[in-house]
Parts: sequence; C-alpha cells; structure tokens
Amino acid sequence: MDTREAAFLRQFETKEVEGSPSPFMNWLKPLILKVEEGSLVFQYTVRPEMTNPFGTLHGGVMAAMIDDAMGATLIVYGEKVFHVTVNLSVDYFASARAGDVIIAETRVVKKGRQIVNIHADVWNEDKTRLLAKGYSNLIKTDIK
Repeated sequence: MDTREAAFLRQFETKEVEGSPSPFMNWLKPLILKVEEGSLVFQYTVRPEMTNPFGTLHGGVMAAMIDDAMGATLIVYGEKVFHVTVNLSVDYFASARAGDVIIAETRVVKKGRQIVNIHADVWNEDKTRLLAKGYSNLIKTDIK
C-alpha cells in the first residue's frame, strides 16, 4: 500500500528534483527514476563543480549523494519525524568524470522503531560498472 508521500514522489519520476526541503539535494539536481516502498533510484549528471583536481567525481560528493539519497528513501514511509545519519560507510570502486551520468539505487534493509539500515549502490549509466557501495544507519529524531 502506497503512502501519500510515495504517491506524491511518484508523480515526479523522470523529473529533476526542484524545491526540495534539502538545499543540498536541490544543488545535486537528481532525477527521480523510480519510487518504491523502501527504495529509490536517482540519476545524477556529474558537473565540473563536483569534481576533484584530477577531474573525477569527488569522493565526498559521491558520499553526500549516497547519504542524501538514503535519507530521501525514508520519505516514502510517510513518517512525521526526521531521521538523521548515525554512520555512513562508502566503498569506492571506480570513478566518474564531468558529464557522466550515474545512477544511485537505495534499499532499506531493516526498518526498526528507532534505527533504519539502508544500503546504496552507485553505477555508471548503463549499469556495467559499479562505482561505489554505501550503507548507513539512521536514527529517528523528535524533529517534525
């Protein structure tokens, strides 16, 4: 059964995120490709300001994409309070360059009453190369 929030997000599939309450997500400019309970798929275009001096996607930006996508995944549950990241672990396998399109896929592994464990995979556009894997635990707050 869809929550109101999942149905709301689904209307934006294939569209660039605009007007998010997260200014950082607005800066990342992802496209929402797929919305399911416990899973989101985002597409990002790597811009020059996201790269390091070597011209590849900065590891911190990729970690931030993973963290932001995982947090957004909880929206589909329609909870009335925010969850915040307790830990974030990212393994990097390959790089991306300015102009490349990358895909981030999230999935909730375990949703408890207080803690949620989420994993994310980041791929190149045609999903032939895994760029990074991340996982995080988020804890429920009393912030509405």
